[in-house]
Amino acid sequence: MQTVIADKSLTVFLSGEIDHHTAGRIREKADSEIIKYSPKELILDFSDVTFMDSSGVGLVIGRYKLASNNGCKTVVTGLKERDKKILMMSGLQNKIEFR
Repeated sequence: MQTVIADKSLTVFLSGEIDHHTAGRIREKADSEIIKYSPKELILDFSDVTFMDSSGVGLVIGRYKLASNNGCKTVVTGLKERDKKILMMSGLQNKIEFR
């Protein structure tokens, strides 16, 4: 996972598999960056994610909650169609922006 901060936007570049083995580490680092930079927009980029299970849904929901509590908009980008459907079934399309 890598992050880039620019113009009050924090982009979190995710890669590889997101499952119960990796989600905790990603969550800790992403939360630390959100708290450190207090961005106005959080972008979660899934372009290089090869697999995602329900841990990925939890990852998105948790980051959305943390970000929105700090007045930050959450955007998810680069999703594979299957993963986008999973997130949409969670009702997240009413809370976050999909690009």
